[in-house]
Amino acid sequence: MSFSSFVNKFEKRIVEEEVSYEMDATREALKDLEEPVYFPNFPGGSLMINLWGTRERVGKALNVDKSEIVDILGQAVENPEPVEILDDAPILDNVVTDFDLRDLPIPQYYPGDGGRYITSGVVFSEYDGDRNLSFHRMMLTGKDSFTIRLVPRHLNRMYEKAKEEGEELKISVAIGLCPSILLAGATSVDYQVDEFEIASALRKKGRGERVQVVKLEDGSLVPAYTEYIFQGRITHEEDDEGPFVDITGTYDKVRQQPVVKIDKIYHKDDAIFHALLPGGYEHFLLMGLPRESVMKSEVGKITDVKDVRLTEGGCSWLHGVISVNKNSDDEVKEAIRKAFEAHTSMKKVVIVDDDIDIFDDREVEWAVATRFQPHKDLVVLENQKGSSLDPSAPELTSKWGLDATKPWDGEEFTKAKVE
Repeated sequence: MSFSSFVNKFEKRIVEEEVSYEMDATREALKDLEEPVYFPNFPGGSLMINLWGTRERVGKALNVDKSEIVDILGQAVENPEPVEILDDAPILDNVVTDFDLRDLPIPQYYPGDGGRYITSGVVFSEYDGDRNLSFHRMMLTGKDSFTIRLVPRHLNRMYEKAKEEGEELKISVAIGLCPSILLAGATSVDYQVDEFEIASALRKKGRGERVQVVKLEDGSLVPAYTEYIFQGRITHEEDDEGPFVDITGTYDKVRQQPVVKIDKIYHKDDAIFHALLPGGYEHFLLMGLPRESVMKSEVGKITDVKDVRLTEGGCSWLHGVISVNKNSDDEVKEAIRKAFEAHTSMKKVVIVDDDIDIFDDREVEWAVATRFQPHKDLVVLENQKGSSLDPSAPELTSKWGLDATKPWDGEEFTKAKVE
């Protein structure tokens, strides 16, 4: 199913009146971060925000229960599937070479941002036999240009290799995607692993079908049912990128980053632009869910894991909760260390028993209140690698893990229930 079909399927609030590029999408999205908001009359086209703001909607799109998402994502990483190549697709219906990017429905989210931003764009690139899919914010800078934020990961590696050969790196930026591709694009895997095949496996797990792709005129493979494709190249030129509000809701600094030139735009009929609110629940889920999958797999090597959650209060990145069915008291502190190894950006983790609903913050706090003593149940790790997104720790950070499980033989710690 296409992004626009999910827009039509899910309940949403519709903002009919005309709005501006500057902050109006954010104002409406912030009224309820779990509510999808649709702007049929956004400047330059129609726009959707907050669509993937709940686990329930992500699960429905994948055709699985929300409790299964973390598991099937892990299975997709371990067992990728080839994509299905189509001869034609709706994204090829409109090919535009005479355009002005400033006329498109690209919003500015916060007043201190460096400009209008693409935030939901998944960048597809191939170089020297390797293919990569990854999220990158892109600041609109001109009629045919963006400045792209590259962190030292796989796309940056491709870019540096191309630059060494005196070449610009060809890219295609997809806007308006289903969660199978979005989650695959947010997954950290080895360099030569094809995230397209992870997306295909994820789609097949839930919907029994592989991801369908189509070839552009230059032979590049892109999703067949995306709303927009911006085809272009990362040049050797650099410019200021930022400031930009990232997942913590605080402003990231200005950096010199590569300039992207767009040569061609593909879009389906009645295309809907996907706006991803920085620091919103949609941002949290798409960034956090792949790390939850890794944490469950790695901590599962130590103890029996029921559920993993990166909490919204911790930006779905810095704080986590894990429920376990432990076999001994000694397992929990080892599980805490393994959780930090699995997700190095996390700086706090709480381990609870499997009778605690980790998606209910009050239950988690109850477990800490009744089953945790700092002098013996607290693990503190100092001078650790943390997240560059944490404004309190620009370099190294301290981390703390809380063992809020009841003692192995501690029946007096069991909460009373009436069956």
